[in-house]
Amino acid sequence: MFILLTNDDGISAPGLVALYRELLSLGEVAVVAPESVQSATGHGITLNQPLLTRKVSVENLFSGVAVDGRPADCVKLAVAQLLPHVPDLVISGMNSGANTGINVLYSGTVAAAIEAAFLGLPAIAVSLHLNHPIPINYPRAAKLGRQTIDQVLAAGLKPGNVATINIPALRDDQQPGPTRWVRQCTRPWVDTYDHRKDPKGRDYFWNSSNFTLGPTDADTDVAALRDGCIAVTPLQFDLTDHGLLKQWKALPIADCRLPI
Repeated sequence: MFILLTNDDGISAPGLVALYRELLSLGEVAVVAPESVQSATGHGITLNQPLLTRKVSVENLFSGVAVDGRPADCVKLAVAQLLPHVPDLVISGMNSGANTGINVLYSGTVAAAIEAAFLGLPAIAVSLHLNHPIPINYPRAAKLGRQTIDQVLAAGLKPGNVATINIPALRDDQQPGPTRWVRQCTRPWVDTYDHRKDPKGRDYFWNSSNFTLGPTDADTDVAALRDGCIAVTPLQFDLTDHGLLKQWKALPIADCRLPI
């Protein structure tokens, strides 16, 4: 199996390095990832400036291509230009921080996986929930991530399918609960901002939000993480509200022509 590994935390991020080690037993792994941190950049792509690339060696473990662009850029460029052939699987991560609920829409990690699905490839995003003061154990989380990737592949991941995996924050003496196959939480997330003034007296605002696993329905990704379980959610990139579309098309107004 030929695997493209990317992320949004940057090509030398510890989560990517740990996951790379685990994926080696699954197949050949090529790394094409952002040169710098691209967290919360969503599905942006670069159109008005060139995409600079350079080959880098990370921890004497692998040589990859660092792209001065967004996560989606990395996938596009890798498939179109950089890889010797089309990958069999695209993995994005392991992200430092959960990508659950509406964070899925902001996440560069998830965007890279969705971009791969756009291109007709099977793709998986992997993220690790950070919960201070629980120490971060990337190697253990990567091992859990790899085991969950195996579960997803066994369940069936076709070309164009995309799934997101969220690993709970665990102490070394804790074991995760059973893997939960859950939906995305859609409860709103309310941001908080610090209001400050610069030396010239001008107002500015600094996002001070801290992600928390708030109240939610039991069958969601947020609830699974809150309960110490690994959350797996299949995603789709068709944003059409098919129910509302069907309702609108049934209205008499749908058959009316506008006057010229």
